[in-house]
Amino acid sequence: MNSITEIVVKEEDIDSLGHVNHMIYLQYLQAGRTDWFKKTGLSFEKLNKRNIESVVLKLEILYKQEAKVDERLIVKTIPLRLGNTSFVFEQKILNQREEVITEATVTEVMFDLITRKSRPVVDEIILGFQKE
Repeated sequence: MNSITEIVVKEEDIDSLGHVNHMIYLQYLQAGRTDWFKKTGLSFEKLNKRNIESVVLKLEILYKQEAKVDERLIVKTIPLRLGNTSFVFEQKILNQREEVITEATVTEVMFDLITRKSRPVVDEIILGFQKE
């Protein structure tokens, strides 16, 4: 199941060069993954009640173009690979002209909050990876 998240660049997202600061893109990507989780029926609150969470294990990001204040961006979150305890998303941020400005590959791992170790991926995420 793919997910689309819309973001409007705020003034506080801009750095001294007049474009979105590189760290803010991480927040945009997180917003996209949070929306994807919600579409599977999961929220971070629901996961926490089950004493589990997903955590970022690895993130690769390529900054291709800049974004500026008041631009409308689209974050596309696409399930890529599903493992036993981990899963990988491909994410793209597009500008108003539908040009890809940022690409990322994010590996997350299911994490047991009590044992502090990885655990099998929950069914809701597995189903989200199986939907087209």
